[in-house]
Amino acid sequence: MERILVVDDDPAISEILQAALTDCGYQVQGACDGSTACRLALSEKWNLIIMDVMMPGMNGILATMRIRESSNVPILILSAKAEGSDRVLGLEAGADDYLVKPFDRQELVARVKALLRRYQDLGSIRESHTGDGIRIRDICLDFSRKQLFVRGEAVHLTATEYKILELLMTHPDRVFSAEEIYSRVWNCDAFAVENTVMVHISRIREKLELNPKKPEYLKVVWGIGYVFKAS
Repeated sequence: MERILVVDDDPAISEILQAALTDCGYQVQGACDGSTACRLALSEKWNLIIMDVMMPGMNGILATMRIRESSNVPILILSAKAEGSDRVLGLEAGADDYLVKPFDRQELVARVKALLRRYQDLGSIRESHTGDGIRIRDICLDFSRKQLFVRGEAVHLTATEYKILELLMTHPDRVFSAEEIYSRVWNCDAFAVENTVMVHISRIREKLELNPKKPEYLKVVWGIGYVFKAS
Protein backbone atom coordinates (compact mmCIF):
# COMPACT_ATOMS: atom_id res chain seq x y z
CA MET A 1 0.00 0.00 0.00
CA GLU A 2 1.43 3.38 -1.02
CA ARG A 3 2.02 5.87 1.80
CA ILE A 4 1.15 9.53 1.26
CA LEU A 5 2.07 12.43 3.55
CA VAL A 6 -0.43 15.32 3.44
CA VAL A 7 0.99 18.63 4.70
CA ASP A 8 -1.54 21.44 5.25
CA ASP A 9 -2.21 23.72 8.22
CA ASP A 10 -5.94 23.97 7.40
CA PRO A 11 -7.65 21.05 9.20
CA ALA A 12 -10.66 21.13 6.86
CA ILE A 13 -8.55 20.85 3.70
CA SER A 14 -6.29 18.24 5.27
CA GLU A 15 -9.36 16.17 6.19
CA ILE A 16 -10.73 16.41 2.63
CA LEU A 17 -7.38 15.35 1.16
CA GLN A 18 -6.91 12.47 3.57
CA ALA A 19 -10.48 11.21 3.04
CA ALA A 20 -10.19 11.34 -0.77
CA LEU A 21 -6.88 9.45 -0.76
CA THR A 22 -7.94 6.93 1.87
CA ASP A 23 -11.02 6.13 -0.24
CA CYS A 24 -8.61 5.27 -3.08
CA GLY A 25 -6.81 2.76 -0.90
CA TYR A 26 -3.76 4.79 0.10
CA GLN A 27 -2.28 4.92 3.58
CA VAL A 28 -2.34 8.61 4.53
CA GLN A 29 -0.82 10.63 7.35
CA GLY A 30 -1.17 14.35 8.01
CA ALA A 31 1.25 17.10 9.09
CA CYS A 32 0.43 20.74 9.74
CA ASP A 33 3.72 22.57 9.11
CA GLY A 34 6.89 22.41 7.05
CA SER A 35 9.21 21.48 9.91
CA THR A 36 7.13 18.44 10.80
CA ALA A 37 6.93 17.51 7.12
CA CYS A 38 10.73 17.57 6.80
CA ARG A 39 11.18 15.44 9.90
CA LEU A 40 8.66 12.84 8.73
CA ALA A 41 9.84 12.91 5.12
CA LEU A 42 13.43 12.17 6.08
CA SER A 43 12.75 9.64 8.83
CA GLU A 44 10.08 7.48 7.21
CA LYS A 45 9.37 5.92 3.82
CA TRP A 46 6.82 7.77 1.65
CA ASN A 47 5.63 7.27 -1.90
CA LEU A 48 4.25 10.82 -2.30
CA ILE A 49 4.07 14.12 -0.41
CA ILE A 50 1.29 16.67 -0.95
CA MET A 51 2.63 20.01 0.27
CA ASP A 52 0.69 23.20 0.99
CA VAL A 53 2.65 26.43 0.39
CA MET A 54 1.37 28.92 2.97
CA MET A 55 2.02 27.49 6.43
CA PRO A 56 3.32 28.92 9.72
CA GLY A 57 7.02 28.59 10.46
CA MET A 58 8.67 26.82 7.53
CA ASN A 59 6.51 27.23 4.42
CA GLY A 60 5.97 24.58 1.78
CA ILE A 61 8.57 25.97 -0.65
CA LEU A 62 11.36 25.84 1.94
CA ALA A 63 10.23 22.41 3.12
CA THR A 64 10.30 21.12 -0.46
CA MET A 65 13.83 22.42 -0.95
CA ARG A 66 14.96 20.81 2.30
CA ILE A 67 13.42 17.44 1.42
CA ARG A 68 14.80 17.54 -2.10
CA GLU A 69 18.36 17.75 -0.77
CA SER A 70 18.25 14.07 0.16
CA SER A 71 15.11 12.52 -1.34
CA ASN A 72 13.53 12.14 -4.77
CA VAL A 73 10.07 11.33 -3.38
CA PRO A 74 7.39 12.91 -5.62
CA ILE A 75 6.07 16.20 -4.23
CA LEU A 76 2.77 17.74 -5.33
CA ILE A 77 2.54 21.42 -4.37
CA LEU A 78 -0.93 22.57 -3.31
CA SER A 79 -1.54 26.33 -3.27
CA ALA A 80 -4.31 28.91 -3.35
CA LYS A 81 -2.18 31.02 -5.71
CA ALA A 82 -2.66 30.33 -9.40
CA GLU A 83 -0.20 32.92 -10.76
CA GLY A 84 2.49 31.60 -13.08
CA SER A 85 5.29 32.97 -10.90
CA ASP A 86 4.08 30.97 -7.89
CA ARG A 87 3.85 27.83 -9.99
CA VAL A 88 7.39 28.32 -11.27
CA LEU A 89 8.67 28.97 -7.73
CA GLY A 90 7.24 25.67 -6.50
CA LEU A 91 8.64 23.70 -9.41
CA GLU A 92 12.05 25.33 -9.12
CA ALA A 93 12.12 24.33 -5.46
CA GLY A 94 11.96 20.71 -6.62
CA ALA A 95 8.26 19.87 -6.77
CA ASP A 96 7.06 17.49 -9.47
CA ASP A 97 3.63 19.03 -10.02
CA TYR A 98 1.41 21.89 -8.84
CA LEU A 99 -2.31 21.93 -8.08
CA VAL A 100 -4.34 25.06 -7.34
CA LYS A 101 -6.99 25.32 -4.61
CA PRO A 102 -9.90 24.84 -4.80
CA PHE A 103 -9.20 21.57 -6.55
CA ASP A 104 -11.40 18.99 -8.21
CA ARG A 105 -11.25 15.64 -6.42
CA GLN A 106 -10.96 13.67 -9.66
CA GLU A 107 -8.07 15.84 -10.86
CA LEU A 108 -6.32 15.43 -7.51
CA VAL A 109 -6.60 11.64 -7.68
CA ALA A 110 -5.48 11.58 -11.33
CA ARG A 111 -2.36 13.61 -10.57
CA VAL A 112 -1.55 11.48 -7.53
CA LYS A 113 -1.83 8.28 -9.57
CA ALA A 114 0.37 9.70 -12.34
CA LEU A 115 3.08 10.78 -9.89
CA LEU A 116 3.03 7.40 -8.14
CA ARG A 117 3.34 5.54 -11.45
CA ARG A 118 6.43 7.55 -12.39
CA TYR A 119 8.00 7.08 -8.97
CA GLN A 120 7.38 3.33 -9.05
CA ASP A 121 8.98 3.12 -12.50
CA LEU A 122 12.04 5.04 -11.31
CA GLY A 123 12.25 3.07 -8.07
CA SER A 124 12.34 -0.35 -9.73
CA ILE A 125 16.14 -0.33 -9.84
CA ARG A 126 17.97 -3.61 -10.35
CA GLU A 127 21.41 -4.00 -8.84
CA SER A 128 22.90 -5.66 -11.89
CA HIS A 129 23.80 -3.62 -14.97
CA THR A 130 22.36 -5.20 -18.11
CA GLY A 131 23.59 -2.56 -20.53
CA ASP A 132 20.03 -1.62 -21.44
CA GLY A 133 20.08 2.09 -22.18
CA ILE A 134 20.96 4.82 -24.62
CA ARG A 135 24.15 6.84 -25.08
CA ILE A 136 24.27 10.12 -26.96
CA ARG A 137 27.80 11.51 -27.01
CA ASP A 138 28.79 12.07 -23.36
CA ILE A 139 25.30 11.42 -21.97
CA CYS A 140 24.16 7.93 -21.00
CA LEU A 141 20.72 6.99 -19.70
CA ASP A 142 20.79 3.54 -18.12
CA PHE A 143 17.27 2.08 -18.33
CA SER A 144 18.00 -0.95 -16.14
CA ARG A 145 19.22 1.16 -13.22
CA LYS A 146 17.08 4.23 -14.00
CA GLN A 147 20.27 6.27 -13.78
CA LEU A 148 21.75 9.17 -15.72
CA PHE A 149 25.49 9.38 -16.35
CA VAL A 150 26.94 12.69 -17.53
CA ARG A 151 30.54 12.50 -18.75
CA GLY A 152 30.96 9.33 -16.72
CA GLU A 153 29.52 10.71 -13.48
CA ALA A 154 26.23 9.51 -11.98
CA VAL A 155 23.69 12.35 -11.72
CA HIS A 156 20.61 12.38 -9.48
CA LEU A 157 17.24 12.85 -11.20
CA THR A 158 13.72 13.10 -9.82
CA ALA A 159 11.14 10.70 -11.27
CA THR A 160 9.66 13.48 -13.42
CA GLU A 161 13.05 14.60 -14.73
CA TYR A 162 13.93 11.01 -15.60
CA LYS A 163 10.73 10.47 -17.59
CA ILE A 164 11.18 13.71 -19.53
CA LEU A 165 14.78 12.86 -20.38
CA GLU A 166 13.84 9.29 -21.28
CA LEU A 167 11.20 10.58 -23.71
CA LEU A 168 13.55 13.06 -25.39
CA MET A 169 16.63 10.81 -25.54
CA THR A 170 14.73 7.85 -27.01
CA HIS A 171 13.57 10.18 -29.79
CA PRO A 172 16.73 12.21 -30.54
CA ASP A 173 16.38 15.17 -32.90
CA ARG A 174 12.60 15.03 -32.68
CA VAL A 175 10.94 18.22 -31.43
CA PHE A 176 8.29 17.77 -28.72
CA SER A 177 5.87 20.53 -27.80
CA ALA A 178 5.41 21.34 -24.13
CA GLU A 179 1.86 20.00 -24.37
CA GLU A 180 3.02 16.66 -25.78
CA ILE A 181 5.74 16.29 -23.13
CA TYR A 182 3.21 17.02 -20.38
CA SER A 183 0.62 14.61 -21.78
CA ARG A 184 3.13 11.78 -22.10
CA VAL A 185 4.97 12.28 -18.81
CA TRP A 186 2.18 13.44 -16.50
CA ASN A 187 -0.48 11.27 -18.17
CA CYS A 188 -2.92 14.18 -17.90
CA ASP A 189 -4.56 16.51 -20.37
CA ALA A 190 -2.31 19.47 -21.11
CA PHE A 191 -3.63 23.00 -20.68
CA ALA A 192 -1.40 26.06 -20.18
CA VAL A 193 1.53 23.83 -19.18
CA GLU A 194 4.43 25.72 -20.80
CA ASN A 195 5.80 27.08 -17.51
CA THR A 196 5.60 23.68 -15.82
CA VAL A 197 7.55 21.91 -18.57
CA MET A 198 10.00 24.82 -18.96
CA VAL A 199 11.03 24.69 -15.31
CA HIS A 200 11.68 20.94 -15.44
CA ILE A 201 13.70 21.35 -18.65
CA SER A 202 15.74 24.07 -16.94
CA ARG A 203 16.47 21.79 -13.98
CA ILE A 204 17.56 18.97 -16.30
CA ARG A 205 19.88 21.35 -18.17
CA GLU A 206 21.57 22.34 -14.91
CA LYS A 207 22.49 18.69 -14.40
CA LEU A 208 23.30 17.92 -18.02
CA GLU A 209 25.05 20.82 -19.68
CA LEU A 210 28.50 22.29 -19.18
CA ASN A 211 26.92 25.69 -19.78
CA PRO A 212 23.14 25.57 -19.23
CA LYS A 213 22.77 29.02 -20.83
CA LYS A 214 24.28 27.65 -24.04
CA PRO A 215 23.02 24.05 -24.14
CA GLU A 216 24.49 21.59 -26.61
CA TYR A 217 22.12 18.71 -25.86
CA LEU A 218 18.73 19.85 -24.58
CA LYS A 219 17.64 22.71 -26.80
CA VAL A 220 14.55 24.80 -27.34
CA VAL A 221 13.04 25.29 -30.78
CA TRP A 222 11.36 28.65 -30.30
CA GLY A 223 7.63 28.57 -30.77
CA ILE A 224 7.59 24.78 -31.21
CA GLY A 225 9.09 22.88 -28.30
CA TYR A 226 12.17 21.00 -27.04
CA VAL A 227 14.61 18.59 -28.61
CA PHE A 228 17.55 16.42 -27.52
CA LYS A 229 20.25 16.85 -30.16
CA ALA A 230 22.12 13.75 -31.23
CA SER A 231 24.94 15.70 -32.88
